[in-house]
Amino acid sequence: MALRPLRKCSSNTSASRFCPPSRKVQLIVSGGIRNGADVAKAMALGADAVAIGTAALIALGDNHPRLDEELKKIGSAAGFYDDWQNGRDPAGITTQDPELSKRLDPVEGGRRLANYLRVLVLEAQTMARACGKSHLHNLDPEDLVALTVESAAMARVPLAGTSWIPGSGSGY
Repeated sequence: MALRPLRKCSSNTSASRFCPPSRKVQLIVSGGIRNGADVAKAMALGADAVAIGTAALIALGDNHPRLDEELKKIGSAAGFYDDWQNGRDPAGITTQDPELSKRLDPVEGGRRLANYLRVLVLEAQTMARACGKSHLHNLDPEDLVALTVESAAMARVPLAGTSWIPGSGSGY
């Protein structure tokens, strides 16, 4: 996968603290990326790319309600299983157990994952277009507003309906 280098780091970009003036860096955001809006927000805050993990496992068929009986046997339930590292994944996705891995239909899983990724990209592109941008990489912090004072302060973006950024010293 080729990634576009971070060409400029402005003081209002959250990524700026990772960008030494003499070097180009790539910022890849991971964790909590579930939908296109999450992708668009990460890109607007300076990410060059995002990585997905749990969302891809869910798209492949993990945590599916059809696995409820199997999940109950290991003390979990559909929608709550997150012990993928233990090798007992009843969907057969994150296991080395030959019997469990037979449960994964790679063709169906691939179709489901491709559909998820297609929709993820379309949602992110729609968010960029709604901001008047021609490309997802053209999003920047000025395209964001925060819904709470806390998130406005953390992301250094204005509170919705105002131009106020908590902690910036600027007024309403």
